[in-house]
Amino acid sequence: MNKLLASLLTLAAFAGLSAPVIAQPAPKIVIVDMAKILDEHYETVEQNAKLKTDEGRANEELEKLNKEGQDLVNALKEMEEKGKNPALANDAKEKLQAEMRVKIEDIQRKQQEVQSFRGNTQRSLQQRIQNFRKVLFDKISATVSEVAKKKSANLVLDKSGFTHIGLSPVIYSDGAFDITEEVQKEINKGRPAGTPAAPVSAPAPAAAKPAASDDGKVKFPGAK
Repeated sequence: MNKLLASLLTLAAFAGLSAPVIAQPAPKIVIVDMAKILDEHYETVEQNAKLKTDEGRANEELEKLNKEGQDLVNALKEMEEKGKNPALANDAKEKLQAEMRVKIEDIQRKQQEVQSFRGNTQRSLQQRIQNFRKVLFDKISATVSEVAKKKSANLVLDKSGFTHIGLSPVIYSDGAFDITEEVQKEINKGRPAGTPAAPVSAPAPAAAKPAASDDGKVKFPGAK
């Protein structure tokens, strides 16, 4: 029995030694700067130009609304000065006061109109930026994957982001493993003729904001 057990153990040991060892391939990691690619993408340049135009139009409309509000304020001031006239009859004063109350309501409505326009404009522009970036990130990610596969990479790290302590997740990387420029070259193959490329990073503009008081309500100069 002891001889049989010893023989089995010997065979098991021999089988273990003779079994082929399957080595795992070393991971190949490449680095990419997604923020740089997004900001310098030709579609970003086009989108920024459209947003800038729409932002300018929104500012013009805000200026128009603010002027209308200021005109109402000026009209109210004239009424107030007129009401200070001691020679004004009582019935005329009462009529003037009624007109002033209506004018104040008009000013308040105009303030609300400006606030509503400002808020809607901001939300609209911000939503456009978010939707655009989501779609473009998907396109960029697909190109990054293609370039990474050509290099036989099995892991891609984005060096443009930050960790919860405010540091880049990539502390150091050899430039030879950075595929950012290759991805940009691949993307620019599809750039329409005549479309300008971004010379520098050009983040999308923020929504326009009219002047507002500390309590968040829009006030026209001279309004009470």
